[in-house]
Amino acid sequence: MRRDVSGWGRFPRIEAEVARPRDEASLRDLLGRGPVIARGNGRSYGDSAAQPKGTVDMRGFARMLEFDATTGVLTAEAGVILGDVIAAFLPRGWFPPVTPGTKFVTLGGMIAADVHGKNHRRDGSFGRHLAWVDVMGPDGTVTRAAPGDELFAMTVGGMGLTGVILRCAVRLMPVTTGWIRQEMHVTPDLDAAMQVFEAAQSQYAVAWFDCLGRGASLGRSLVMLGDHAAVADLPAARQARPFEVPLRRRKSVPLDVPGGALNRHTIRAFNAVYHAANARKAGASLVDWDRYFYPLDAVQDWNRIYGRKGFAQYQVVLPLASARAGLAALLDTIAKAGQGSFLAVLKRLGPQDSRLSFPMEGYTLALDFPARASALALLDRLDRITLDHGGRYYLAKDARVSAETLHRADPRVPDFRAARVAQNMAGFASAQSERLGL
Repeated sequence: MRRDVSGWGRFPRIEAEVARPRDEASLRDLLGRGPVIARGNGRSYGDSAAQPKGTVDMRGFARMLEFDATTGVLTAEAGVILGDVIAAFLPRGWFPPVTPGTKFVTLGGMIAADVHGKNHRRDGSFGRHLAWVDVMGPDGTVTRAAPGDELFAMTVGGMGLTGVILRCAVRLMPVTTGWIRQEMHVTPDLDAAMQVFEAAQSQYAVAWFDCLGRGASLGRSLVMLGDHAAVADLPAARQARPFEVPLRRRKSVPLDVPGGALNRHTIRAFNAVYHAANARKAGASLVDWDRYFYPLDAVQDWNRIYGRKGFAQYQVVLPLASARAGLAALLDTIAKAGQGSFLAVLKRLGPQDSRLSFPMEGYTLALDFPARASALALLDRLDRITLDHGGRYYLAKDARVSAETLHRADPRVPDFRAARVAQNMAGFASAQSERLGL
């Protein structure tokens, strides 16, 4: 069936042949006819899960198969949604060891992107917590790959370019409540925010920052540290039901917001209101797991805020030695352009985890920009700053980086490409991989 396919950013839109197999035999029949790419729940932002000639919707592989209550190891198919894992196992005292900023992703997508979370500096990326992965190769053969195997190293963070991920075994993390002990730090500038990150002893750390701040307010932030709460941390009235949290009222964006509604004035006003409202929450508090990890999940179809043409997310990581200078240059350029972002997130990352994984020791910055000519031109300018400071790109968020820029940013790319050729993996290709020469 041919239909329009896009990522969460709704940019670019690609007309693709889409199939939804329900078993391995029907999946195997799709291979060998031309390039294919597996697609989960469509929560990567750009064109990494779209292939005009063959997009394979893996949501038909959505069974949780086995759970070891002693070790916390869950065996599940690649199309299982992370939120369903949480719903099934948090009441039993288990939580994902690593989670991205939305729970509406599939396990297969998490592996392909080797997602990181607010705890990367301490706990690494998702791949570090996998016992094994089953991958269907170009000839339809299924191989079980474990840490230490070449196929495992290429698949984790390999953006689906090594085969179709079928199943995995992931080690969940024991927790005793559904609550997070949060410590909110209100910082006046980038230096103060980075000082909080560097001193943090908490498991989780993330910052929202005002990307239109300039001068003394450049990088003013709300840094949210967090740890899983113990039962004794809860009010007495909640201790008998430590996994019970308040239901969130789901909001929605029913229509595409007109493009002109997003401008420096509305974004500046939003940032000022958001900063003031949350600054009042400075200090210690208890926050339920859903609000701490997934604040945007409360707004259904929030991507429509950016209008019919969609948006591009710009997420890069800068190495520790040049992070301060690079972040300042990026933020100053964005502020001067007046094209800020509602979503502006800063995290501290630890060392690299896998063959093509995004994280490295340093700071990652993520911002959203409407997909219009002026914003895309700004992103080209940001690319030059990123390259000058040794940064690299998160392919799960990318929709527009050029092949030249990627190859300059990431010296690992030629080796990955050569390994794909040597192992006859050319039949797995996305619109992104073709654009980037992967």
